[in-house]
Amino acid sequence: MNIIQIVIFGLVTTIIIVTVKQQRPDIALLISLAGGTVILIFVVSSLSVVIETISNLFNKSNMDSVYITTILKVIGIAYLADFGAQLCKDAGESAIAAKIELGGKILILLLAIPILTALMELILKILT
Repeated sequence: MNIIQIVIFGLVTTIIIVTVKQQRPDIALLISLAGGTVILIFVVSSLSVVIETISNLFNKSNMDSVYITTILKVIGIAYLADFGAQLCKDAGESAIAAKIELGGKILILLLAIPILTALMELILKILT
């Protein structure tokens, strides 16, 4: 699915939500969640190309596979946390959205520790 299709789907969904929200705000919220999920599913199907490209770059550079795995996990956590937070914000739950964002940041930091450690060891090795 290309960006034009995603934008058109998003605009049609928004028009439906605005129309329904006046009469049934609860249904409008469900339509919003469903629309966001459909867009996410369309976009996720394109991720295989991105993952394959990143994998090829890492394979050509002869880097350790731990790094690519970590980077892909970090990207996944960032996107999922953002998506979940946006859904919560759409539902009017900004406090829960902030907690999801914080959880994503902490998990990213946790995943980055081995890379930071390896980087520090490399710097120390160069300096000595």
